[in-house]
Parts: sequence; structure tokens; C-alpha cells
Amino acid sequence: MTPPRSHLPAAAAGTGRLGDLTVNRLGFGAMRTTGTGGMDRGEPRDRDTSIAVIRRAVELGVDHIDTAAFYFSALLSANELVNSALAAYPRNDRDRIVVATKVGPHRDPSGEWWTARPDQIRGLVEENLRQLGRDHLDLVNLRLMPSMTSLVDHLGALVECREAGLLRHLGVSNVSLEQLEEAVALTEIVCVQNRHALGYQRPDAAGVIGRCAELGIAFVPFFTIAGDAREASVASRQDEPEAVRRVAAAHGATSAQIRLAWCLHQGPHVLAIPGTGDPGHVTENVAAAKIRLTDQELAMLAGLDVPSD
Repeated sequence: MTPPRSHLPAAAAGTGRLGDLTVNRLGFGAMRTTGTGGMDRGEPRDRDTSIAVIRRAVELGVDHIDTAAFYFSALLSANELVNSALAAYPRNDRDRIVVATKVGPHRDPSGEWWTARPDQIRGLVEENLRQLGRDHLDLVNLRLMPSMTSLVDHLGALVECREAGLLRHLGVSNVSLEQLEEAVALTEIVCVQNRHALGYQRPDAAGVIGRCAELGIAFVPFFTIAGDAREASVASRQDEPEAVRRVAAAHGATSAQIRLAWCLHQGPHVLAIPGTGDPGHVTENVAAAKIRLTDQELAMLAGLDVPSD
């Protein structure tokens, strides 16, 4: 972490804002560090390799890491891996790395999923604090679940946590445009984290991304590389559209890099958090920050950019 942040590969796409925090627009998602299929799917990864992947991302200039207490496999916890990886750096270097987590859904030790009640939110925030070894959380996203008919009570519980000094900023995840408006009417929101990818997006995606720009808040898409593969390995993708292949060939890049570059071209307020547990892939993903797509290439890809349910 010796070179200035602006000289590192992750800085090639420029910076964005999460409230009063400035981060490189190319970040890192920690979910896949726990297992080959993400969380409880597939085989647990080698712990030392997973820690090395996180440290490699930081060495490349990544200063925005996304994680959650419910990202764990049979043997590994993403929060613990992030904590251990960052412990190797001096305090000043650790403090400039923004770690974002999320609450709403949760898993018990057996892996069973449940949705938190508002009165359970503070306990989940405190669990993330313990696992990450921090005295406060930089950013907590409220991940909405189908059973949440309104976000008022859950978000209100997080506002109380912020007032108590347990967290600094709030975001919302898996929200519609209407729910985003509800959230910003309640309190200060610094980001929206929704599933979004080339060839997959929510029907109201353009409205949400545009509204985020108007509000001056970040849009943070997840599954940007995997798209409809979700937690499954992107290596399983056998049907990459010809347009993606042609653009990748023109840049001497991989299709994953083109998907990330497309994401970053959606607006200066868009922050990417590609995840991987593979040391080679993390370097490849960060290198996508320097790819500049032409208007013609964006037009070629536009035909794949259609709403999905």
C-alpha cells in the first residue's frame, strides 16, 4: 500500500462517494472468498488463499470491500477473512479502507435463513462489529426481503444504531424506486445496492440509477459479472453473447472485464464490487478499471441491456 492511491490499478476508473467517504469506483465483494460457489454452495476455499485474495485487492488499490455476517461456508466466514486480511496493515492504512456490510436476512450456524425483526437489527449490527473487529461500521445496507412490507421499522432500528455510534452511514439493498423514495424520506441514505448486470436488470433499474444520480448517492450493483448465474461460478457461463465476445476481443480483454467496464460506464456514481476467491481473477477484475468502451461498443451492448423480472 506504499504508492499513492491514485497510482494504483483500481484508481483507473476514478473515485466515487459513499456519503463523506471517497473510494475508488472499482471495489471488491467478499462473498466468494468463503467457497467455490459462494457462501454454503460448493466447497470451502483454502483460508490462506482467500486472505491472500483480499490483500491482493487492497494492494491493487481497492478501498471499498463489501461483506456480511451471513457470508459463510462450512469452514469460512467472509467477515473473519476480511478482518484477518486487513489486520496485516498499519492502522492508518486500515482506516482508509471502507468496509460495507448488510443486515436484514441472516443465517443461523446451521445455515438456515431467516429474516430479522426490527428488534433484532441491533444484535446483527453488533455481530458484524465483533466479526470485523471494529468499533464502528463504515456502512450498513438494509437488505430488503420479500416479507418486509415496509422498511420503516427496520431502517428506524438502523438509524438508532447510527445515533448510538455503532455505524457511520446507511444504505438500502434490493429496493424498488418507490422503496428508495421511502428510505430517503426517512433518513440520509448514501447508496443503493441492487442486482444489476449486462443482460439482467430490474424493470425499474434505469429509474433507480437515475434517481441515485439526482440524489447524489452511489449505485452499487452486485452480480455484475455473473448476471443471471447469481452465486454460481461465472466460469459455468457457456452462452456469452456474441456482442460481448466481440468487444472483449477488440480490447484484448475477457468477457468478465467487459461486463465490469460496462457497469462502470453506467454513470460516475456507479461503484463496482466484483467478487472472487481466485488470486488471478482479482487482478483481472481490477484491471477492468482502465477499459474505456467506445460509443459504438456501448451501442452494440445496448441490445443486451433489457429489463428482467
